[in-house]
Amino acid sequence: TIRREQSHSASGEPTATEIAVDAWLQVRDFAENYNADKERLFDRVLPTLRGINTKEDEFEQRAILNIGVRLPVIISPDKWYTQLEELVQPANVERTGYAVPAWRGEKNSKLVRAFLHGIRLEGGQPRFVTKTGTADLNIVAPVWGCPAVVYGPGDSALDHTPNEHLSLREYKKSVIVLVNTLQKLSKL
Repeated sequence: TIRREQSHSASGEPTATEIAVDAWLQVRDFAENYNADKERLFDRVLPTLRGINTKEDEFEQRAILNIGVRLPVIISPDKWYTQLEELVQPANVERTGYAVPAWRGEKNSKLVRAFLHGIRLEGGQPRFVTKTGTADLNIVAPVWGCPAVVYGPGDSALDHTPNEHLSLREYKKSVIVLVNTLQKLSKL
């Protein structure tokens, strides 16, 4: 949030909106520099400008940026907010929502091996995908201290888009994979 006293448009003083745009560009530039040597999306800082709202009256100008950021495992939300506050001076950084740290599970666990077995039993060719979004396991896996995976049918590239869909055949197959996986785990 940027607040400025109202000024005449010919004064040459930057408006709250101009300062907000500069703040966004600072965030974007930071991410580009940080990401320059990172090949995988999972290791990058991924900012998104979700919205900008401006308002003014006779006394004050105000601009509010709504920025979402997906952080890599090595940057905690607290560390990010400290960095953000330095980047966007003189803006006031307000934490909204619940900041969820990135989390990465182990590839070699009983759970993962059971899933690989369950997928192969159904003729699938399992592959590992590093999920860049937030899921429930980001919250519960670190607290519970147990193995966790994200698994499911469908094309994750279409998640949260108008084209997100799921075939019933693929859904049925995923249920059978879960049954196979649970059976394998019960024998361990």
